[in-house]
Amino acid sequence: MINAKPYLREVSLKRDHVWNDNIYPFNLPAVRALDSLEFHPDVTFMIGENGCGKSTLLEAIAIAWGFNPEGGSINFCFSTRASHSDLHNHLKLVRSPRRPKDGFFLRAESFFNLATNIEHMDAEQSTAPLVINSYGGNSLHEQSHGESFLTLFLARFGGHGFYLLDEPEAALSPTRQLAVLRRMHQLVRHESQFIIATHSPILMAYPSAKILLLDDAGFTELSYQETEHYAVTKEFMNHSEQIVEGLLSDDQMF
Repeated sequence: MINAKPYLREVSLKRDHVWNDNIYPFNLPAVRALDSLEFHPDVTFMIGENGCGKSTLLEAIAIAWGFNPEGGSINFCFSTRASHSDLHNHLKLVRSPRRPKDGFFLRAESFFNLATNIEHMDAEQSTAPLVINSYGGNSLHEQSHGESFLTLFLARFGGHGFYLLDEPEAALSPTRQLAVLRRMHQLVRHESQFIIATHSPILMAYPSAKILLLDDAGFTELSYQETEHYAVTKEFMNHSEQIVEGLLSDDQMF
């Protein structure tokens, strides 16, 4: 029997197609260091400072897979502003022989556009089942940002899926992040694979996940306790008063 996962085994950069690695997006650390990158069959986290290129790389993987650049499933084809790079044209994806039954690309910064597109699609079809029924039945615009994100996980993601998430914690409270962590585990147990770009120390605590740090040195696999996110959060929780006092003690003007 063929193992259902990982649906995406590996991504590599077709360097013979890269004509200038000093221009965007090829000058980003995540792209410049990319040779061949293997993914965990369950959960892979890509972490790193802003500007390292993790979201750009995740977006390119999503587009190369067939997802809409602004998010959604492979059936979404709306566009409000073409802001994505052409990196997807320079990637080679190594897929599993089996295909997922479900899939979604969550791009936090364009989720509003996706919710609007769902309403437009429902307004244009009077006889077919409403698209919003797959998202809990209620308008995503009539929910808070965090509620709509959680609805996506609980109602839309159905398992046996390939899910690419770009900073899913952006709208979630710590408690809701814990709920997402639990839902992720349920979906993983139903043959789902996640690749997530995140800054959340809560989400990246998922057991046995592969954590890839992207920086000027390239890709470095870390344990959870080795991440800066874990270390800084732990230090702050244990010594919050001293740290805040030290940060606010400098009264120099900007």
